[in-house]
Amino acid sequence: MSGATTRLKKLLGHLISTPSTPAPPGQEYVHSYHIHQLSPTIFLERAAAIEPDALAIYHVTANNRVLRRSYMEFADRARGLAYFLLKRGYRRVGVLATNTPAFLESIFGVVAAGGVIVPANYRLKPDDITYIFDFAEVDSIIVDHEFVPLLDEFKKLHPNVPFIIDNDTDATEGELCGPFDDAVLEGLNYDIAQGRKGWAGLHSQASDEDDMMAIPFTSGTTSRPKGVVMTHRGAYLASLANIIESGLNYDFGRCRYLWTLPLFHALGWTFPWSVTAVRGTHYCLRKIDYPLIWKLLKEEKITHFNAAPTVNTLLCAAKEAERLPETVRVTVAASPPTAHLFKTMTDLNLRPVHVYGMTETYGPITKGYPIPEWDNLPEAEKYAKMARQGHGFVASLPIRVIKPDQPDGVLIDVARDGKETGEIVFFGNICCKGYYKDPEATRKLFAGGALHSGDLAVWHRDGSAQIQDRAKDIIISGGENISSVALESMLVQHPDVLEAGVVAVPDSHWGERPKAYLTVKEGKKNLDPQEVIQWAKNQNRISRFMVPREVEIIEELPKTSTGKIQKTVLREWVKKGVPDTSS
Repeated sequence: MSGATTRLKKLLGHLISTPSTPAPPGQEYVHSYHIHQLSPTIFLERAAAIEPDALAIYHVTANNRVLRRSYMEFADRARGLAYFLLKRGYRRVGVLATNTPAFLESIFGVVAAGGVIVPANYRLKPDDITYIFDFAEVDSIIVDHEFVPLLDEFKKLHPNVPFIIDNDTDATEGELCGPFDDAVLEGLNYDIAQGRKGWAGLHSQASDEDDMMAIPFTSGTTSRPKGVVMTHRGAYLASLANIIESGLNYDFGRCRYLWTLPLFHALGWTFPWSVTAVRGTHYCLRKIDYPLIWKLLKEEKITHFNAAPTVNTLLCAAKEAERLPETVRVTVAASPPTAHLFKTMTDLNLRPVHVYGMTETYGPITKGYPIPEWDNLPEAEKYAKMARQGHGFVASLPIRVIKPDQPDGVLIDVARDGKETGEIVFFGNICCKGYYKDPEATRKLFAGGALHSGDLAVWHRDGSAQIQDRAKDIIISGGENISSVALESMLVQHPDVLEAGVVAVPDSHWGERPKAYLTVKEGKKNLDPQEVIQWAKNQNRISRFMVPREVEIIEELPKTSTGKIQKTVLREWVKKGVPDTSS
Protein backbone atom coordinates (compact mmCIF):
# COMPACT_ATOMS: atom_id res chain seq x y z
CA MET A 1 0.00 0.00 0.00
CA SER A 2 3.02 2.29 -0.20
CA GLY A 3 2.05 5.39 -2.16
CA ALA A 4 4.16 7.85 -4.12
CA THR A 5 5.21 9.65 -0.92
CA THR A 6 6.52 6.46 0.65
CA ARG A 7 8.41 5.47 -2.49
CA LEU A 8 9.97 8.95 -2.68
CA LYS A 9 10.96 8.70 0.99
CA LYS A 10 12.70 5.39 0.30
CA LEU A 11 14.58 6.89 -2.67
CA LEU A 12 15.68 9.92 -0.68
CA GLY A 13 16.84 7.64 2.12
CA HIS A 14 19.33 6.06 -0.29
CA LEU A 15 20.52 9.38 -1.70
CA ILE A 16 20.78 11.50 1.43
CA SER A 17 23.29 10.36 4.03
CA THR A 18 22.66 13.11 6.61
CA PRO A 19 19.44 14.26 8.30
CA SER A 20 17.78 17.56 7.45
CA THR A 21 18.42 19.00 10.93
CA PRO A 22 21.95 20.14 11.74
CA ALA A 23 24.11 18.08 14.07
CA PRO A 24 24.79 19.44 17.58
CA PRO A 25 28.12 21.26 17.98
CA GLY A 26 31.04 18.85 18.03
CA GLN A 27 29.06 16.01 16.44
CA GLU A 28 28.78 14.85 12.86
CA TYR A 29 25.98 12.74 11.36
CA VAL A 30 26.83 9.90 9.04
CA HIS A 31 24.33 7.26 7.87
CA SER A 32 21.31 6.21 9.97
CA TYR A 33 23.00 3.14 11.41
CA HIS A 34 21.27 3.75 14.75
CA ILE A 35 17.92 2.43 13.46
CA HIS A 36 16.64 -0.57 11.53
CA GLN A 37 13.29 -1.31 9.90
CA LEU A 38 11.09 -3.13 12.41
CA SER A 39 9.48 -6.44 11.51
CA PRO A 40 8.53 -9.27 13.91
CA THR A 41 9.43 -11.92 11.31
CA ILE A 42 13.05 -11.62 12.43
CA PHE A 43 12.14 -13.12 15.82
CA LEU A 44 12.08 -16.68 14.42
CA GLU A 45 15.50 -16.45 12.77
CA ARG A 46 16.83 -14.99 16.04
CA ALA A 47 15.24 -17.68 18.25
CA ALA A 48 16.68 -20.50 16.12
CA ALA A 49 20.13 -18.92 16.26
CA ILE A 50 20.07 -18.58 20.06
CA GLU A 51 18.42 -21.88 21.08
CA PRO A 52 18.10 -24.15 18.03
CA ASP A 53 17.21 -27.23 20.12
CA ALA A 54 14.62 -25.51 22.34
CA LEU A 55 11.10 -26.95 22.04
CA ALA A 56 9.17 -24.56 19.81
CA ILE A 57 5.97 -26.49 19.03
CA TYR A 58 3.93 -29.19 20.80
CA HIS A 59 0.84 -30.40 18.99
CA VAL A 60 -1.60 -33.31 18.91
CA THR A 61 -2.12 -33.85 15.17
CA ALA A 62 -5.24 -34.74 13.22
CA ASN A 63 -4.04 -38.37 13.20
CA ASN A 64 -3.77 -38.19 17.01
CA ARG A 65 0.02 -38.22 17.29
CA VAL A 66 2.07 -35.92 19.50
CA LEU A 67 4.27 -33.71 17.34
CA ARG A 68 7.28 -31.86 18.78
CA ARG A 69 9.44 -29.45 16.80
CA SER A 70 12.53 -27.55 17.84
CA TYR A 71 13.18 -23.91 16.97
CA MET A 72 15.62 -25.02 14.29
CA GLU A 73 12.95 -27.24 12.70
CA PHE A 74 10.32 -24.50 13.06
CA ALA A 75 12.64 -21.97 11.38
CA ASP A 76 13.70 -24.36 8.63
CA ARG A 77 10.10 -25.15 7.73
CA ALA A 78 9.06 -21.49 7.68
CA ARG A 79 12.12 -20.74 5.54
CA GLY A 80 11.26 -23.60 3.18
CA LEU A 81 7.72 -22.29 2.79
CA ALA A 82 9.09 -18.81 2.05
CA TYR A 83 11.36 -20.09 -0.72
CA PHE A 84 8.50 -22.14 -2.17
CA LEU A 85 6.36 -19.00 -2.38
CA LEU A 86 9.22 -17.06 -3.96
CA LYS A 87 9.81 -19.79 -6.51
CA ARG A 88 6.13 -19.95 -7.47
CA GLY A 89 5.64 -16.18 -7.37
CA TYR A 90 2.87 -16.18 -4.74
CA ARG A 91 2.64 -12.88 -2.86
CA ARG A 92 -0.86 -12.61 -1.36
CA VAL A 93 -1.46 -15.82 0.58
CA GLY A 94 -4.74 -16.75 2.25
CA VAL A 95 -4.79 -19.08 5.25
CA LEU A 96 -7.82 -21.13 6.31
CA ALA A 97 -6.78 -23.32 9.23
CA THR A 98 -7.22 -23.97 12.90
CA ASN A 99 -4.39 -23.54 15.42
CA THR A 100 -1.87 -25.87 13.79
CA PRO A 101 1.90 -25.81 13.27
CA ALA A 102 1.27 -25.08 9.58
CA PHE A 103 -0.54 -21.86 10.49
CA LEU A 104 2.33 -20.76 12.74
CA GLU A 105 4.86 -21.58 10.03
CA SER A 106 2.79 -19.64 7.50
CA ILE A 107 2.76 -16.51 9.65
CA PHE A 108 6.54 -16.38 9.40
CA GLY A 109 7.03 -17.98 5.98
CA VAL A 110 4.59 -15.85 3.98
CA VAL A 111 6.02 -12.57 5.27
CA ALA A 112 9.63 -13.79 4.95
CA ALA A 113 8.86 -14.30 1.26
CA GLY A 114 7.95 -10.62 1.04
CA GLY A 115 4.27 -11.51 0.88
CA VAL A 116 1.09 -10.53 2.70
CA ILE A 117 -0.82 -13.06 4.80
CA VAL A 118 -4.64 -13.07 4.77
CA PRO A 119 -6.13 -15.23 7.56
CA ALA A 120 -9.81 -16.17 7.38
CA ASN A 121 -12.17 -17.41 10.06
CA TYR A 122 -13.14 -21.00 9.23
CA ARG A 123 -16.31 -20.58 11.32
CA LEU A 124 -17.74 -18.05 8.88
CA LYS A 125 -20.22 -18.93 6.14
CA PRO A 126 -18.57 -20.06 2.88
CA ASP A 127 -19.97 -16.91 1.26
CA ASP A 128 -18.05 -14.68 3.70
CA ILE A 129 -14.86 -16.73 3.30
CA THR A 130 -15.17 -16.37 -0.46
CA TYR A 131 -15.69 -12.63 -0.07
CA ILE A 132 -12.59 -12.25 2.14
CA PHE A 133 -10.22 -14.10 -0.18
CA ASP A 134 -11.71 -12.50 -3.30
CA PHE A 135 -11.62 -8.95 -1.85
CA ALA A 136 -8.06 -9.40 -0.56
CA GLU A 137 -6.98 -10.65 -4.00
CA VAL A 138 -5.17 -13.75 -2.76
CA ASP A 139 -3.12 -15.66 -5.32
CA SER A 140 -2.83 -18.87 -3.26
CA ILE A 141 -4.45 -20.39 -0.17
CA ILE A 142 -2.93 -22.56 2.57
CA VAL A 143 -5.86 -24.62 3.85
CA ASP A 144 -6.30 -27.33 6.46
CA HIS A 145 -7.70 -30.52 4.92
CA GLU A 146 -10.79 -30.23 7.12
CA PHE A 147 -11.82 -26.90 5.57
CA VAL A 148 -11.25 -27.53 1.85
CA PRO A 149 -15.03 -27.90 1.23
CA LEU A 150 -15.53 -24.32 2.52
CA LEU A 151 -13.65 -23.11 -0.56
CA ASP A 152 -15.92 -24.69 -3.19
CA GLU A 153 -17.56 -21.37 -4.00
CA PHE A 154 -14.23 -19.55 -4.17
CA LYS A 155 -12.85 -22.23 -6.49
CA LYS A 156 -15.68 -21.59 -8.95
CA LEU A 157 -14.79 -17.89 -9.05
CA HIS A 158 -11.02 -18.39 -9.11
CA PRO A 159 -10.21 -21.81 -10.60
CA ASN A 160 -6.55 -20.89 -11.11
CA VAL A 161 -5.78 -19.99 -7.48
CA PRO A 162 -3.96 -23.04 -6.03
CA PHE A 163 -4.76 -24.63 -2.65
CA ILE A 164 -1.79 -25.77 -0.57
CA ILE A 165 -3.46 -28.38 1.64
CA ASP A 166 -2.12 -29.23 5.09
CA ASN A 167 -3.04 -32.72 6.32
CA ASP A 168 -1.82 -31.89 9.86
CA THR A 169 -0.12 -35.24 10.45
CA ASP A 170 3.14 -36.17 12.13
CA ALA A 171 4.60 -37.21 8.74
CA THR A 172 6.93 -34.83 6.89
CA GLU A 173 7.42 -37.01 3.83
CA GLY A 174 5.68 -39.89 2.11
CA GLU A 175 2.00 -40.58 1.53
CA LEU A 176 0.70 -38.97 4.74
CA CYS A 177 2.56 -35.66 4.55
CA GLY A 178 0.44 -33.84 1.95
CA PRO A 179 0.92 -30.76 -0.28
CA PHE A 180 1.95 -28.33 2.48
CA ASP A 181 4.91 -30.46 3.54
CA ASP A 182 5.76 -31.03 -0.12
CA ALA A 183 5.83 -27.26 -0.58
CA VAL A 184 8.20 -26.84 2.37
CA LEU A 185 10.56 -29.48 0.93
CA GLU A 186 10.38 -27.92 -2.54
CA GLY A 187 11.30 -24.55 -1.06
CA LEU A 188 14.28 -25.92 0.87
CA ASN A 189 15.58 -27.61 -2.28
CA TYR A 190 15.08 -24.38 -4.21
CA ASP A 191 17.23 -22.55 -1.65
CA ILE A 192 19.97 -25.16 -2.10
CA ALA A 193 19.79 -24.77 -5.87
CA GLN A 194 20.11 -20.99 -5.50
CA GLY A 195 23.28 -21.24 -3.45
CA ARG A 196 22.02 -21.82 0.11
CA LYS A 197 21.33 -18.19 0.93
CA GLY A 198 19.11 -19.14 3.88
CA TRP A 199 17.47 -16.27 5.72
CA ALA A 200 19.76 -13.78 3.95
CA GLY A 201 17.85 -14.44 0.73
CA LEU A 202 14.49 -13.66 2.37
CA HIS A 203 12.68 -10.65 3.86
CA SER A 204 12.74 -11.37 7.58
CA GLN A 205 13.71 -7.72 7.99
CA ALA A 206 11.31 -5.39 6.18
CA SER A 207 12.51 -2.95 3.54
CA ASP A 208 9.93 -0.48 4.88
CA GLU A 209 8.43 -1.07 8.32
CA ASP A 210 5.26 0.82 7.34
CA ASP A 211 4.46 -1.63 4.53
CA MET A 212 1.43 -3.93 4.80
CA MET A 213 2.27 -7.41 6.09
CA ALA A 214 -1.17 -8.85 6.87
CA ILE A 215 -4.88 -8.29 6.26
CA PRO A 216 -6.92 -9.87 9.06
CA PHE A 217 -10.65 -9.25 8.72
CA THR A 218 -13.20 -8.06 11.27
CA SER A 219 -15.96 -10.46 12.23
CA GLY A 220 -18.56 -8.76 10.04
CA THR A 221 -21.52 -9.54 12.31
CA THR A 222 -23.68 -6.72 10.89
CA SER A 223 -22.05 -6.11 7.48
CA ARG A 224 -19.34 -7.49 5.24
CA PRO A 225 -16.04 -8.11 7.06
CA LYS A 226 -13.50 -5.29 6.72
CA GLY A 227 -9.84 -5.97 5.92
CA VAL A 228 -7.56 -4.41 8.53
CA VAL A 229 -4.13 -3.34 7.27
CA MET A 230 -1.40 -4.49 9.69
CA THR A 231 2.12 -3.15 9.18
CA HIS A 232 5.51 -4.60 10.11
CA ARG A 233 6.11 -1.80 12.61
CA GLY A 234 2.73 -2.10 14.30
CA ALA A 235 3.01 -5.88 14.65
CA TYR A 236 6.57 -5.61 16.01
CA LEU A 237 5.63 -3.09 18.69
CA ALA A 238 2.39 -4.88 19.60
CA SER A 239 4.40 -8.10 20.01
CA LEU A 240 6.87 -6.44 22.38
CA ALA A 241 3.99 -4.89 24.33
CA ASN A 242 2.36 -8.31 24.79
CA ILE A 243 5.63 -9.76 26.08
CA ILE A 244 5.65 -7.07 28.77
CA GLU A 245 1.94 -6.83 29.56
CA SER A 246 1.31 -10.60 29.68
CA GLY A 247 4.61 -11.41 31.40
CA LEU A 248 5.93 -13.83 28.78
CA ASN A 249 9.63 -13.33 29.51
CA TYR A 250 11.02 -15.49 32.31
CA ASP A 251 14.30 -15.07 34.19
CA PHE A 252 14.64 -18.86 34.14
CA GLY A 253 13.01 -21.50 32.00
CA ARG A 254 10.66 -20.34 29.28
CA CYS A 255 6.95 -19.71 28.84
CA ARG A 256 4.68 -22.54 27.73
CA TYR A 257 1.90 -20.88 25.80
CA LEU A 258 -1.36 -22.72 25.03
CA TRP A 259 -3.15 -21.70 21.83
CA THR A 260 -6.78 -21.42 22.95
CA LEU A 261 -7.10 -18.09 21.11
CA PRO A 262 -7.84 -18.53 17.36
CA LEU A 263 -4.78 -17.72 15.26
CA PHE A 264 -7.01 -16.20 12.58
CA HIS A 265 -8.19 -13.54 15.04
CA ALA A 266 -5.90 -10.52 14.44
CA LEU A 267 -3.19 -13.14 13.82
CA GLY A 268 -3.49 -14.39 17.39
CA TRP A 269 -3.23 -10.84 18.81
CA THR A 270 0.43 -10.90 17.60
CA PHE A 271 1.29 -13.61 20.17
CA PRO A 272 2.87 -15.89 17.51
CA TRP A 273 5.66 -13.33 17.33
CA SER A 274 5.65 -12.57 21.08
CA VAL A 275 6.05 -16.20 22.16
CA THR A 276 8.70 -16.80 19.50
CA ALA A 277 10.65 -13.69 20.54
CA VAL A 278 11.12 -15.14 24.04
CA ARG A 279 11.72 -18.66 22.66
CA GLY A 280 8.64 -20.04 24.38
CA THR A 281 6.85 -23.25 23.46
CA HIS A 282 3.70 -23.00 21.32
CA TYR A 283 1.14 -25.61 22.42
CA CYS A 284 -1.18 -25.82 19.40
CA LEU A 285 -4.83 -26.94 19.61
CA ARG A 286 -7.03 -28.04 16.72
CA LYS A 287 -10.12 -27.16 18.75
CA ILE A 288 -11.24 -26.06 22.20
CA ASP A 289 -11.33 -29.25 24.24
CA TYR A 290 -11.74 -28.53 27.98
CA PRO A 291 -10.60 -31.96 29.26
CA LEU A 292 -7.50 -31.71 27.02
CA ILE A 293 -6.82 -28.15 28.17
CA TRP A 294 -6.91 -29.22 31.82
CA LYS A 295 -4.67 -32.18 30.99
CA LEU A 296 -2.12 -29.85 29.39
CA LEU A 297 -2.39 -27.34 32.22
CA LYS A 298 -1.58 -30.06 34.74
CA GLU A 299 0.87 -32.31 32.88
CA GLU A 300 2.69 -29.87 30.58
CA LYS A 301 2.74 -27.08 33.19
CA ILE A 302 1.34 -24.45 30.85
CA THR A 303 2.33 -20.96 32.01
CA HIS A 304 0.18 -18.73 29.77
CA PHE A 305 -2.89 -18.72 27.56
CA ASN A 306 -5.34 -16.18 26.15
CA ALA A 307 -9.09 -16.64 26.15
CA ALA A 308 -12.38 -14.81 26.06
CA PRO A 309 -14.50 -14.64 29.24
CA THR A 310 -16.89 -17.28 27.92
CA VAL A 311 -14.03 -19.78 27.34
CA ASN A 312 -12.73 -19.12 30.84
CA THR A 313 -16.22 -19.50 32.28
CA LEU A 314 -16.67 -22.93 30.70
CA LEU A 315 -13.11 -23.94 31.57
CA CYS A 316 -13.69 -23.13 35.24
CA ALA A 317 -17.01 -25.03 35.17
CA ALA A 318 -15.50 -28.19 33.65
CA LYS A 319 -15.52 -31.25 35.88
CA GLU A 320 -11.72 -31.53 35.49
CA ALA A 321 -11.21 -28.10 37.07
CA GLU A 322 -9.09 -27.97 40.20
CA ARG A 323 -6.67 -25.52 41.74
CA LEU A 324 -3.30 -25.70 40.00
CA PRO A 325 -0.09 -25.86 42.03
CA GLU A 326 1.61 -23.19 39.87
CA THR A 327 0.10 -19.91 38.73
CA VAL A 328 -1.01 -19.67 35.10
CA ARG A 329 -1.27 -16.17 33.62
CA VAL A 330 -4.44 -15.88 31.55
CA THR A 331 -4.82 -12.89 29.25
CA VAL A 332 -8.56 -12.22 29.15
CA ALA A 333 -10.21 -10.19 26.40
CA ALA A 334 -12.92 -10.14 23.68
CA SER A 335 -15.83 -9.01 25.87
CA PRO A 336 -16.10 -7.37 29.31
CA PRO A 337 -15.43 -9.97 32.04
CA THR A 338 -17.18 -10.00 35.38
CA ALA A 339 -15.61 -9.61 38.80
CA HIS A 340 -17.23 -12.96 39.68
CA LEU A 341 -15.34 -14.70 36.86
CA PHE A 342 -12.04 -13.19 37.99
CA LYS A 343 -12.54 -14.46 41.52
CA THR A 344 -13.44 -17.94 40.23
CA MET A 345 -10.32 -18.02 38.06
CA THR A 346 -8.06 -16.78 40.86
CA ASP A 347 -9.36 -19.51 43.17
CA LEU A 348 -8.10 -22.04 40.58
CA ASN A 349 -4.72 -20.26 40.36
CA LEU A 350 -5.57 -18.91 36.90
CA ARG A 351 -4.36 -15.33 37.32
CA PRO A 352 -6.33 -13.03 34.99
CA VAL A 353 -4.46 -10.38 33.01
CA HIS A 354 -7.28 -8.22 31.70
CA VAL A 355 -6.70 -6.54 28.33
CA TYR A 356 -8.94 -4.92 25.75
CA GLY A 357 -8.65 -4.08 22.08
CA MET A 358 -9.84 -4.72 18.56
CA THR A 359 -8.62 -6.25 15.32
CA GLU A 360 -7.91 -2.63 14.36
CA THR A 361 -5.42 -2.38 17.26
CA TYR A 362 -3.59 -5.68 16.58
CA GLY A 363 -5.57 -7.16 19.47
CA PRO A 364 -4.93 -5.83 23.00
CA ILE A 365 -4.15 -2.13 23.45
CA THR A 366 -5.22 -1.53 27.09
CA LYS A 367 -4.67 -3.38 30.34
CA GLY A 368 -6.29 -3.35 33.77
CA TYR A 369 -3.10 -2.90 35.78
CA PRO A 370 -3.43 -4.53 39.24
CA ILE A 371 -2.32 -2.21 42.02
CA PRO A 372 -0.77 -3.79 45.17
CA GLU A 373 -2.99 -1.67 47.42
CA TRP A 374 -6.04 -3.43 45.99
CA ASP A 375 -5.12 -6.50 48.03
CA ASN A 376 -6.33 -4.60 51.09
CA LEU A 377 -9.79 -4.01 49.59
CA PRO A 378 -12.84 -6.23 50.08
CA GLU A 379 -12.73 -9.05 47.51
CA ALA A 380 -15.74 -7.82 45.50
CA GLU A 381 -14.22 -4.36 45.12
CA LYS A 382 -10.77 -5.72 44.27
CA TYR A 383 -12.03 -7.97 41.46
CA ALA A 384 -14.36 -5.25 40.15
CA LYS A 385 -11.32 -2.98 39.72
CA MET A 386 -9.39 -5.79 38.00
CA ALA A 387 -12.26 -6.18 35.53
CA ARG A 388 -11.87 -2.62 34.23
CA GLN A 389 -10.40 -2.14 30.76
CA GLY A 390 -7.72 0.05 32.32
CA HIS A 391 -5.01 2.15 30.67
CA GLY A 392 -3.22 2.22 27.31
CA PHE A 393 -0.43 -0.29 26.63
CA VAL A 394 3.24 0.52 27.07
CA ALA A 395 3.66 0.70 23.27
CA SER A 396 0.66 2.97 22.68
CA LEU A 397 -0.37 6.45 23.74
CA PRO A 398 -2.87 7.00 26.58
CA ILE A 399 -6.49 6.25 25.72
CA ARG A 400 -9.25 8.82 25.99
CA VAL A 401 -12.99 8.60 26.59
CA ILE A 402 -14.80 11.22 24.54
CA LYS A 403 -18.31 12.65 24.48
CA PRO A 404 -20.58 11.02 21.88
CA ASP A 405 -22.78 12.86 19.40
CA GLN A 406 -20.26 15.64 18.72
CA PRO A 407 -19.65 17.15 15.27
CA ASP A 408 -17.55 14.96 13.00
CA GLY A 409 -13.93 15.02 14.13
CA VAL A 410 -14.51 16.87 17.40
CA LEU A 411 -12.93 15.12 20.42
CA ILE A 412 -14.06 16.33 23.86
CA ASP A 413 -13.24 14.25 26.93
CA VAL A 414 -15.90 13.13 29.39
CA ALA A 415 -15.42 13.85 33.08
CA ARG A 416 -13.18 11.45 34.98
CA ASP A 417 -15.89 10.73 37.49
CA GLY A 418 -16.76 7.10 36.73
CA LYS A 419 -20.27 8.23 35.75
CA GLU A 420 -20.36 10.13 32.46
CA THR A 421 -20.45 7.75 29.51
CA GLY A 422 -18.43 8.27 26.34
CA GLU A 423 -16.60 6.41 23.58
CA ILE A 424 -13.12 4.92 24.05
CA VAL A 425 -10.64 6.13 21.41
CA PHE A 426 -7.03 5.11 20.74
CA PHE A 427 -3.83 6.72 19.50
CA GLY A 428 -0.30 5.65 18.70
CA ASN A 429 1.89 2.89 17.35
CA ILE A 430 -0.44 -0.08 17.57
CA CYS A 431 -3.34 1.37 15.67
CA CYS A 432 -3.84 -0.19 12.25
CA LYS A 433 -3.00 1.69 9.06
CA GLY A 434 -6.60 1.58 7.85
CA TYR A 435 -9.10 -0.63 6.06
CA TYR A 436 -7.96 -2.34 2.87
CA LYS A 437 -9.50 -0.76 -0.25
CA ASP A 438 -12.02 1.24 1.83
CA PRO A 439 -10.98 4.90 2.23
CA GLU A 440 -14.38 6.05 3.46
CA ALA A 441 -14.47 3.46 6.28
CA THR A 442 -10.87 4.41 7.12
CA ARG A 443 -11.85 8.08 7.32
CA LYS A 444 -14.69 7.28 9.74
CA LEU A 445 -12.44 5.01 11.80
CA PHE A 446 -9.90 7.82 12.33
CA ALA A 447 -12.29 10.78 12.51
CA GLY A 448 -10.65 13.62 14.42
CA GLY A 449 -7.28 11.85 14.48
CA ALA A 450 -8.32 9.07 16.87
CA LEU A 451 -9.16 5.43 16.24
CA HIS A 452 -12.80 5.02 17.29
CA SER A 453 -13.77 1.85 19.14
CA GLY A 454 -17.55 2.19 19.20
CA ASP A 455 -17.44 0.99 22.83
CA LEU A 456 -19.10 3.10 25.52
CA ALA A 457 -17.25 3.50 28.80
CA VAL A 458 -16.82 5.64 31.88
CA TRP A 459 -13.50 7.22 32.81
CA HIS A 460 -12.42 6.82 36.42
CA ARG A 461 -10.46 9.35 38.45
CA ASP A 462 -7.29 7.25 38.16
CA GLY A 463 -7.47 7.43 34.36
CA SER A 464 -8.71 3.86 33.84
CA ALA A 465 -11.64 3.14 31.53
CA GLN A 466 -14.49 0.75 32.20
CA ILE A 467 -16.72 -0.40 29.36
CA GLN A 468 -20.45 -0.07 29.90
CA ASP A 469 -21.62 -1.39 26.52
CA ARG A 470 -21.45 -1.14 22.78
CA ALA A 471 -23.49 1.88 21.71
CA LYS A 472 -25.99 -0.41 19.95
CA ASP A 473 -26.37 -2.63 23.05
CA ILE A 474 -27.46 0.09 25.50
CA ILE A 475 -31.12 -0.46 26.49
CA ILE A 476 -33.12 2.78 26.90
CA SER A 477 -36.12 2.07 29.09
CA GLY A 478 -38.38 4.99 29.97
CA GLY A 479 -35.53 7.39 29.27
CA GLU A 480 -33.11 5.52 31.54
CA ASN A 481 -29.97 3.87 30.12
CA ILE A 482 -29.50 0.22 31.11
CA SER A 483 -26.11 -1.36 30.51
CA SER A 484 -26.52 -4.93 29.27
CA VAL A 485 -22.94 -5.59 30.45
CA ALA A 486 -23.74 -4.49 34.02
CA LEU A 487 -26.92 -6.55 34.06
CA GLU A 488 -25.11 -9.65 32.74
CA SER A 489 -22.39 -9.18 35.35
CA MET A 490 -25.01 -9.25 38.10
CA LEU A 491 -26.97 -12.23 36.76
CA VAL A 492 -23.95 -14.54 36.55
CA GLN A 493 -23.48 -14.15 40.29
CA HIS A 494 -26.57 -16.27 40.87
CA PRO A 495 -25.18 -19.57 42.20
CA ASP A 496 -26.86 -21.67 39.46
CA VAL A 497 -26.21 -19.39 36.44
CA LEU A 498 -23.27 -20.01 34.10
CA GLU A 499 -23.62 -17.31 31.42
CA ALA A 500 -25.99 -14.45 30.64
CA GLY A 501 -26.88 -12.48 27.52
CA VAL A 502 -29.16 -9.45 27.77
CA VAL A 503 -30.91 -7.57 24.94
CA ALA A 504 -33.80 -5.13 24.59
CA VAL A 505 -37.38 -6.21 23.87
CA PRO A 506 -40.18 -3.80 22.87
CA ASP A 507 -42.38 -2.45 25.64
CA SER A 508 -45.64 -0.52 25.03
CA HIS A 509 -45.13 1.70 28.08
CA TRP A 510 -41.33 2.08 28.48
CA GLY A 511 -40.35 1.82 24.82
CA GLU A 512 -38.02 -1.10 25.54
CA ARG A 513 -36.91 -3.20 28.48
CA PRO A 514 -34.29 -5.89 29.11
CA LYS A 515 -34.71 -9.61 28.53
CA ALA A 516 -32.11 -12.11 29.78
CA TYR A 517 -31.08 -15.38 28.15
CA LEU A 518 -29.26 -17.66 30.62
CA THR A 519 -27.32 -20.88 30.56
CA VAL A 520 -27.03 -22.82 33.81
CA LYS A 521 -24.45 -24.95 35.54
CA GLU A 522 -24.42 -28.72 35.24
CA GLY A 523 -27.32 -30.33 37.10
CA LYS A 524 -29.31 -27.05 37.34
CA LYS A 525 -31.50 -27.35 34.23
CA ASN A 526 -34.66 -27.19 36.33
CA LEU A 527 -33.87 -23.70 37.58
CA ASP A 528 -37.08 -21.61 37.65
CA PRO A 529 -36.68 -18.30 35.75
CA GLN A 530 -38.99 -16.60 38.26
CA GLU A 531 -36.58 -17.56 41.03
CA VAL A 532 -33.82 -15.72 39.18
CA ILE A 533 -36.00 -12.63 38.76
CA GLN A 534 -36.90 -12.58 42.47
CA TRP A 535 -33.23 -13.05 43.36
CA ALA A 536 -32.26 -10.15 41.08
CA LYS A 537 -34.78 -7.83 42.72
CA ASN A 538 -33.01 -8.32 46.03
CA GLN A 539 -29.54 -7.45 44.70
CA ASN A 540 -28.21 -4.02 45.55
CA ARG A 541 -25.75 -4.00 42.64
CA ILE A 542 -28.40 -2.72 40.20
CA SER A 543 -31.46 -0.49 40.35
CA ARG A 544 -34.86 -2.14 40.46
CA PHE A 545 -35.86 -0.74 37.07
CA MET A 546 -32.99 -2.71 35.49
CA VAL A 547 -34.29 -6.12 36.61
CA PRO A 548 -35.55 -8.08 33.58
CA ARG A 549 -39.17 -9.17 33.62
CA GLU A 550 -38.33 -11.97 31.19
CA VAL A 551 -35.68 -14.62 31.78
CA GLU A 552 -35.26 -17.54 29.42
CA ILE A 553 -33.03 -20.52 30.18
CA ILE A 554 -31.42 -22.03 27.08
CA GLU A 555 -28.91 -24.76 26.27
CA GLU A 556 -26.23 -22.51 24.75
CA LEU A 557 -25.73 -18.84 23.98
CA PRO A 558 -24.82 -17.94 20.38
CA LYS A 559 -21.22 -16.71 20.19
CA THR A 560 -18.75 -15.36 17.69
CA SER A 561 -15.55 -17.20 16.86
CA THR A 562 -13.78 -15.12 19.51
CA GLY A 563 -16.25 -15.96 22.27
CA LYS A 564 -18.40 -12.83 22.25
CA ILE A 565 -22.12 -13.30 22.77
CA GLN A 566 -23.91 -12.56 19.49
CA LYS A 567 -26.45 -9.95 20.53
CA THR A 568 -27.65 -9.70 16.92
CA VAL A 569 -28.77 -13.34 17.10
CA LEU A 570 -30.50 -12.77 20.45
CA ARG A 571 -32.36 -9.80 18.93
CA GLU A 572 -33.49 -12.02 16.05
CA TRP A 573 -34.75 -14.54 18.60
CA VAL A 574 -36.77 -11.75 20.21
CA LYS A 575 -38.30 -10.76 16.86
CA LYS A 576 -39.08 -14.31 15.77
CA GLY A 577 -40.00 -15.71 19.17
CA VAL A 578 -37.25 -18.36 19.12
CA PRO A 579 -36.06 -20.28 20.99
CA ASP A 580 -39.60 -21.15 22.02
CA THR A 581 -40.06 -20.09 25.64
CA SER A 582 -42.84 -22.60 26.12
CA SER A 583 -40.62 -25.63 25.40
